[in-house]
Amino acid sequence: MPNLFSYGTLQKEQVQMETFGRLLQGEKDILSGYKLNMLEITNPEVLRKSGQKYHPVLQFSGNDEDQIEGVLFEVTEAEILQADEYEVDDYKRIETVFKSGKKGFIYVGK
Repeated sequence: MPNLFSYGTLQKEQVQMETFGRLLQGEKDILSGYKLNMLEITNPEVLRKSGQKYHPVLQFSGNDEDQIEGVLFEVTEAEILQADEYEVDDYKRIETVFKSGKKGFIYVGK
C-alpha cells in the first residue's frame, strides 16, 4: 500500500473522514530537505473541509538541516486519487524517501 505524508490539514480527523470516509493509520516521520511556505486556498470545497484560508506547502530547499515533522499514513491507490482532488491544482504529488527509510508521496507547490 502506498504511503502519504501529511504535514498539515490531512492530519485532522474531520478532513480524513470527509476526504477518505475513514480515519487513517500512520506513524510519525520526518522529511528532510524541504521548507514550508503558506499558500492561499481559493477552492471553496477545500476551504469548507479544512476551515483554513492558508495551507502549508512544501518547497524543496536541498538542505538536510531543513526538516518537516509529519505523519506517514497508509492509504490505498484509490485514496491517493482522492487526496489529489483535495490538494487542488496548486500542488503536485511526488514520491520521496523519509528519515525512517520508508517511501511515500508528498505534495509540493507547483
